[in-house]
Amino acid sequence: MTRKKKARKVGSEGPAQYSDKSLTKEDIAALARKRKSKRKGLKSGSRHSEGKTAQQRQAQAQRDPRLGSKKPIQLEVEAKPHPKSAEAKKARRLSAEQELEMLENDAQLNVLLDRIENGDSLGEGLQQYVDEKLDRIEVLMKQLGLFEEDEPEVEEAPKKNKRRGDDDLLAEFENFKFDQE
Repeated sequence: MTRKKKARKVGSEGPAQYSDKSLTKEDIAALARKRKSKRKGLKSGSRHSEGKTAQQRQAQAQRDPRLGSKKPIQLEVEAKPHPKSAEAKKARRLSAEQELEMLENDAQLNVLLDRIENGDSLGEGLQQYVDEKLDRIEVLMKQLGLFEEDEPEVEEAPKKNKRRGDDDLLAEFENFKFDQE
């Protein structure tokens, strides 16, 4: 069997007609909708298309880029104390004053101090209690600025205004006796 090539010539009847498929207007519209729904995304070249109107472009061109907020900018930052910390300091100060008053009016402490002044010896626990309370009173008085220090018991040697030179320091080191303490 020999093979025959198909010819592209139109037959005597003309191109093939689809007689069984007659498309109505509704079918054509449905096909168009289907074709449109297959496409997704933006049109090609939409970035460069005429998206902005002429009015928008003019408004953007007329705006001065130097104009911004009219609010003044503070160049130096001032350290403001935290409001809670100020209240806390006041509360601590009041509590220190109240605590000092309570310690001064402590009946047991007053009795023990009177016994010490009379020359009685207290037990170890009572003496420790008195020492703790007196130390606390001293701390509170220093906090409140009520404490006046007595003159120092041991006077320190007066300091020289002159600085000692290297030779003086070397001589002192050489003459120092390490055997004695």
